[in-house]
Amino acid sequence: MGALLALASALCYGVVDFAGGLLSRRVPHVAVTFLGQIGGLLLAAGAALLVPADAVHPADLLWGALSGVGSATAMRFLNRGLSHGAMSVVVPVSAVTGVALSVLCGVLLLGDRPGALAWAGIVVTGPALWWVSGGGGRTGGEAADGLLASAGVAVQYVALGQADPVSGLWPVVAGRAAAVLVLLPDAARHPRLLRLPGRRCAQALMIGAGAALGLVLYLLAAQRQMLAVAVVLASLYPALPVLLGLAVLHERVSRRQAAGLIGAAAATVLLTVG
Repeated sequence: MGALLALASALCYGVVDFAGGLLSRRVPHVAVTFLGQIGGLLLAAGAALLVPADAVHPADLLWGALSGVGSATAMRFLNRGLSHGAMSVVVPVSAVTGVALSVLCGVLLLGDRPGALAWAGIVVTGPALWWVSGGGGRTGGEAADGLLASAGVAVQYVALGQADPVSGLWPVVAGRAAAVLVLLPDAARHPRLLRLPGRRCAQALMIGAGAALGLVLYLLAAQRQMLAVAVVLASLYPALPVLLGLAVLHERVSRRQAAGLIGAAAATVLLTVG
């Protein structure tokens, strides 16, 4: 069940990153990021009210808030990169380094001990995602934004994975609230950028709600699965924007990217079985 929840989280994030990338090319990425976190806060609060919590511990809310700081950082640089760069570079680069940092924390600091098949899947994932990104064939601002976003991805996943299940989904709520506060000063400096047509505002809110749903699914997965495995499975989301780019935007995929997609599928099987 934990593996399926992590894969569902990856599906949510794949769709959200694709939609967020398209919207960030049409309206200011500052607005997409800030309004998205508000939408995420609304969805997380509603979900938390529906899912009973045995006891909400302050420590779990702090872990959730730290996760939200990571989310705000990740989405800020991710949407900035997607606003002017290729999805096939920004998203996978952020995921590759984020996965590496998260797995290292899980194994070295938290005592995770994946099995042989799971280790094989972890080993395959790094090169697979790198190949999906084009193997680093293009550099520049988009790659830099992807690397900056990766630090936020790692903090988001590792911190949220420390929340006790007894606190229910309230750590996710704390994270969305923290993300809004972190992004508020930047939004306040550019108030005109937030004046979007109603339809664009609704799209940004829905994208953020989708990201929050992905985090809810990841939290549930981390409570049922080793952190290292849950992170890797949830971080397979870059494959979806690449596939959607092929189907919807008619982007071209290289042989290396095709090999990366096959590797990502193999890693999914190994991690699920292992």
